[in-house]
Amino acid sequence: MDKEYPRISFKNRINNVKDEAEKMGQMVMETHRSAITLLNDYDEKIADEVVEKSKEIDQAAFDLERRCIKFIAVEQPVAGDLMFIESTIRVSSHMKRIGYLASNIADLSVLIKDVSVPDKLMEDLQYMADYVQMMLSKGFYAFLNQNLDTAKELRNDDDKVDDLFDSILEQVTDNMFEDKENINQTINLIFIARFLERIADRAVDIGRRTIFMMTFKKPKN
Repeated sequence: MDKEYPRISFKNRINNVKDEAEKMGQMVMETHRSAITLLNDYDEKIADEVVEKSKEIDQAAFDLERRCIKFIAVEQPVAGDLMFIESTIRVSSHMKRIGYLASNIADLSVLIKDVSVPDKLMEDLQYMADYVQMMLSKGFYAFLNQNLDTAKELRNDDDKVDDLFDSILEQVTDNMFEDKENINQTINLIFIARFLERIADRAVDIGRRTIFMMTFKKPKN
């Protein structure tokens, strides 16, 4: 009967890592969701909360990395379990960066709240933000559930985001020529779109890590 205890301990510890990773992922997705609501409906309280949450995500990433390192030291996992723990450290780093990118979006949203933005441009920016939110969820749960097919989809999703960014860039440029008085404020739309593109890139990186974790092969570009 005593021989069962080490296996139970190992299972509990690895489940604890997964639970902490899921909590962090939920926090990141909720923070990003809050940040993108500010694009159409600025709220100073929500903006401040996003900034504070990004700091909490940073701490959560540190705590998760420490838990993973301790797990490796105590349990000495091998093969797939070792790959999962090592990949969790890498994914937490991506999630931490996404938290700060969401904070950047919150900081810039106040600068566009009083700017007259063409409906089509704002609709495309909001669509891009929502699409990136979908990619975040897809990337994180592909990793957590070790879903290879979903992880592979993210590369094509990123192409869509790139197309949206190009369209937004073109629209903002055209709008700047038509509304020269608000150039300084309007250019912030490009920065917001760029931050969204970087978040999408991080989601793709999480997908690529999932593919490597499951196949031990470098994902195709």
